[in-house]
Amino acid sequence: MPPLTNYTAKLSDAQATALERIIRDGTFELRTVPYARFSGAKKDFNVTFYESGKLVVQGKGTEDFVQFVLEPHILQEARLGYEATLNPELLDPRLGIDESGKGDFFGPLCIAGVYVNADVLTAWKDSGIRDSKSISGDAQIARLAEVIRKTPGCVHAVVPIGPEAYNRMHGMNKSVNRVLAWGHARVIENLLGQRHRMNPPPVRAISDQFASDKSTIEKALLTLGRELQLVQRHKAESDMAVAAASILARDEFVHRLKKLAHDFGVPLPKGASAAVETAGRAFVAQHGAEALPKVAKMHFRNSYRVLGIPEPPKVEWKRPKAKE
Repeated sequence: MPPLTNYTAKLSDAQATALERIIRDGTFELRTVPYARFSGAKKDFNVTFYESGKLVVQGKGTEDFVQFVLEPHILQEARLGYEATLNPELLDPRLGIDESGKGDFFGPLCIAGVYVNADVLTAWKDSGIRDSKSISGDAQIARLAEVIRKTPGCVHAVVPIGPEAYNRMHGMNKSVNRVLAWGHARVIENLLGQRHRMNPPPVRAISDQFASDKSTIEKALLTLGRELQLVQRHKAESDMAVAAASILARDEFVHRLKKLAHDFGVPLPKGASAAVETAGRAFVAQHGAEALPKVAKMHFRNSYRVLGIPEPPKVEWKRPKAKE
């Protein structure tokens, strides 16, 4: 089935007001459209709400916007007062876990966890909290992170794994997923160490399914974590608790990446692009090849290109067969 590229819906005044906050949060390019109350565009989709009450979303990014922003944070939020009846699990006390920095050559891997309950979710109703990947701009991430940290009843924890520690862990485990599993387990344990602040206690922990085998993270869980139901699913960021964790993880990553750049006196861009490799070569020219593991994840192929050494052959990834 081809991806959704056009979507229309009728919004209530409350839904339109909540959506307008998102469109005007600085991450969209505002547009003037005849008979529209507001309209905004990003590189692969645009959103327009008309005075008639009709919402139109168009473009290649329509499906992701509808799935990760509109449905969980606008259309469902209008029913927040009825959620306990319509879908009780949406208000369950729970932990959300997510990470940032996994795909960035420079900087740490940061894993964050957030405890939410019905009061916290209600407080966030019109806050704009959503998956960090749908938020452009470090300033907006920082603002929402502050909202999360200051929300009464919300308990949070972040486990940052700096580049040197990350390289040691990856060298021992030979797997990004095992490093992630340890980080997720550590965050869950740190959160549950604050159970006295959680009212009521969490019934589950939700995270993205980053490994094909669910047992990867289950095996890494520590004593307290094994007492909790672990839910792993694809695109878990649509859950508000996971979305909040993604914001805290990204905020921590951004701050630590900036500090590394300041400490070494060189720009350290995000991502793993050709521009990142240019920055890596400039770093090596100034600080030497032996210093690169202090700022970069050395198993990335970028490191071979930065250091000018032959890349190892690529190994074709095959999905493991399901267990009988």
